[in-house]
Amino acid sequence: MKRRQLMRWGCACFSLAASSAIASEWKAPTRFGRPESSSEEGGLWAIMDDEERKLRRSPFRLREDALSNYLNGIVCKLGGEHCKDVRVYAVRAPYFNANMAPNGMMQVWSGLLLRVENEAQLAAVLGHELGHYLQRHSLAQLRDAKSRAAIGQVMGMFGAAGALGQLAILAGQFSYSRDQEREADEIGIQLMREAGYDPKEASKVWANLLEELRAIPENDPSKNSVLFASHPPSEDRRKTLEALALGSQGDFGAKPFREKVSPHLTMMLEDELARGRWSESIVLLTRLIGHEPSSPHYLHFRGEAYRLRNTEGDSALALSDLTAAVQMPQVLPKTYRSLGYLHRARGNLVPMAQAWDKYIELMPNANDVALIHQYLKEIK
Repeated sequence: MKRRQLMRWGCACFSLAASSAIASEWKAPTRFGRPESSSEEGGLWAIMDDEERKLRRSPFRLREDALSNYLNGIVCKLGGEHCKDVRVYAVRAPYFNANMAPNGMMQVWSGLLLRVENEAQLAAVLGHELGHYLQRHSLAQLRDAKSRAAIGQVMGMFGAAGALGQLAILAGQFSYSRDQEREADEIGIQLMREAGYDPKEASKVWANLLEELRAIPENDPSKNSVLFASHPPSEDRRKTLEALALGSQGDFGAKPFREKVSPHLTMMLEDELARGRWSESIVLLTRLIGHEPSSPHYLHFRGEAYRLRNTEGDSALALSDLTAAVQMPQVLPKTYRSLGYLHRARGNLVPMAQAWDKYIELMPNANDVALIHQYLKEIK
């Protein structure tokens, strides 16, 4: 078996292959019993149980009950009786990814939650991961890893929230087979349909991710994206998902999704900006602004992305976004700070001082207030 077939058990991707009859013929298996501890499979489960204990203690885990219950609830809608055997963990990691181990442990990264637009799109990714679980693909990959003494690498990838820099490199070497990806795609669409979600939303997830990567056409996507490291972007993939969902209708679940994710929005946007991939972030934020044009959060962070990228024309675009953001209700205090730094770079000292005075008024105990006071003192 080729070495690159190992990684794909950990990344939420969609099939490049054409549809087959599995979508109409496939039946979910009965619940998997826990294997005997003395068996090979039992040993693999024990390894994953240990990884799950580490994940429960990890500082990257998002521990809010409302979000955890929401994610587990979606998996229960999709997985039926297998719901009892799956535990979903939200992980603070600013990349689009989800993964599932054969013992029922599933990770959902915050970068995924930021990028999907509704519950149906989230269900498309989780349904795909459940497809791998129900077809025992991840178990087969772990067996192969163990046979080649590569199990340690797999564990490192599964705990990738603590080693994000390694994941894209490893993902390019390991992947599910195309047949396994096709099966997971089609099962995921079927699970969406049976749960009442609109399967057409699955192809939109793929299209949105492609749009982000097109913002950096000169770079190699396999080096820039966890998702595409094991699967190059392809328009054919989007068309395949559209074909699988043809003629279907269902719910989007936009409102409940926003309610559960919004408490974490600022954190996710800060982490997104911290990636330092300004062009991708601007594409993402422009799409989000299109859905919620009155959001001061999205305008602030897009303005910051323009300001930090600082290529030709970015200063004016940043000024437009930040100025619009401070005119909205529920403005973020940090927008005044950013606006002050932008005016300082543009040499506009009066509006700079006005913006920073407002920031100090709203955030008198912020860590950077002393520094800003010093800047103002030097200017005066």
